[in-house]
Amino acid sequence: MSCLDCSCILRTPVESIRPEELSQSSIHECLADSDLAWIPPSTGRNEMVFCSSNVSHYELQLEIGRRFNNLTSVYLARHTPTDMQVAVRITDLENCSEEHLKALQNEVVLSHFFQHPNIMTFWTVFTAGSWLWVISPFMAYGSAGRLLKTYFPEGMSEALIGNILLGAIRGLNYMHQNGYIHRNIKASHILISEDGLVSLSGLNNLYSLVNNGQKSKVVYDFPQFSTSVLPWLSPELLRQDLSGYNMKSDIYSVGITACELANGHVPFQDMPRTQMLLQKLKGPTYYPWDINTFPRGESRMKNSRSGVDSGIGESMTRTMTSERLQIPFSKTFSPAFHNLVELCLQQDPEKR
Repeated sequence: MSCLDCSCILRTPVESIRPEELSQSSIHECLADSDLAWIPPSTGRNEMVFCSSNVSHYELQLEIGRRFNNLTSVYLARHTPTDMQVAVRITDLENCSEEHLKALQNEVVLSHFFQHPNIMTFWTVFTAGSWLWVISPFMAYGSAGRLLKTYFPEGMSEALIGNILLGAIRGLNYMHQNGYIHRNIKASHILISEDGLVSLSGLNNLYSLVNNGQKSKVVYDFPQFSTSVLPWLSPELLRQDLSGYNMKSDIYSVGITACELANGHVPFQDMPRTQMLLQKLKGPTYYPWDINTFPRGESRMKNSRSGVDSGIGESMTRTMTSERLQIPFSKTFSPAFHNLVELCLQQDPEKR
């Protein structure tokens, strides 16, 4: 059965944001049948397309996003020599700090280093004055995070989540095999093309386990610009102790992203940072919300009490319950999906 058959999906058509021709197909048709992700037949990297490094060859049509503290604007553009639509990122280098420049360099270099269809690639990179231009494939459906906000405010179906995560995990596994930790996995860094190809992006925080020809078992580096990804970071990374962290930290982020896609919003988003850290370290573990985990017997009066009480754990439990009570649930997730998320979010990295 296709995931299009689900009644909740039939009520939520998803359209391409291509301005000239809106796609007539749904993203669900592109992505999969119920249990196999649709991945285009490719054994190597994404097909490389030659795009010129002449600013006049790009007709900027629509600003579709901003990143890097608004230093980078992302545009839908037309490459006039080929009449092909592309994504153009334009960054003001003059206002970039050294940390921003290092992150940009890391992302550009690694995009060319990785050769995998599920990792975002940059076709052309050049400078025009003090501006850095990065040309990449146009991902017509944007990010999974954008799809949540626009079409799935109460979360996606399990079939759709599975197809999106499968593509991202394939890209992530390739990175791990090459000795890199991503450290930046979240729904907004999972991009989907018009053909349904899932690509993992957000490469600016990657960290290599291989230094001077030696592969480290753990690392202690804390990622730059981590404020925006705190909800997805693992307990051991946030703890910043002598134990360090390894690739299993990314598995925790996959689990949080699964909850994000299932619940329709970012986990811990309304929590103070200290409380979020305590919950990550002490519990309770975050989980997908459905008709079986929704606490129907809970009293709303219990959640209206002050957050100050005699036990931190009780206060955090009320916070999660209060979030759940704001959203009516009629969907269900399979035991296998709940088990997958539980394994990803284990406190002990070796159990993930």
